[in-house]
Amino acid sequence: MIPPQPWAHLPFFRDRWPAIRARLAGSDFLPGPEAIFRALQILPPQAVRVVILGQDPYPTPGHADGLAFSVTKTTALPRSLSNIFKEMDSDLEARPADGDLSHWARQGVLLLNTSLSVSPGAAGAHARWGWDRLAAQAVAEAQRHRPLAFILWGNHAQKALSDLIRPEDLVIASAHPSPLSARRGFFGSRPFSRVNAWLGARGEAPIDWAGR
Repeated sequence: MIPPQPWAHLPFFRDRWPAIRARLAGSDFLPGPEAIFRALQILPPQAVRVVILGQDPYPTPGHADGLAFSVTKTTALPRSLSNIFKEMDSDLEARPADGDLSHWARQGVLLLNTSLSVSPGAAGAHARWGWDRLAAQAVAEAQRHRPLAFILWGNHAQKALSDLIRPEDLVIASAHPSPLSARRGFFGSRPFSRVNAWLGARGEAPIDWAGR
């Protein structure tokens, strides 16, 4: 569980990570040591173009893959991710073949949770460990390089980054895709086409959300 370069200079890794690492040592946690920093391992700060913020990894063993909202290729879609794909189908008339969202990350989408670990079967178990400082610092570091597009689903994501949004950033805030809230503003929000329109206006390549 080595802090990924070039993020290792963030204050979190000096101030909070040693205590979190000690709490994780010898325990069973998800997504496991090989994937805990996967969102940061795939993307250096200067490559981040879009930020999608989740809460914590899926607590079901075998589901979480280190990227927010993403699951391993063989995992059935969780309900929130199924709703995300339904909205994408309505917005773009296309959707990915499975729940592995690593192709988003490789195109500059930072899929980061505010907590990077969870105990099996216990959602939110590590939420108060101080992980949220890493999310805020990582986003601020990415902002040093360029304006960012933020897709903020639900109150948790919106509150977590509220102090970081700048006039030059794009913010798409809506209800969470959870079945409990998706019909209160998530469906019909068209985040995927709106991000691509903003990127296009900046002369940048769009995100291939469907991974075709």
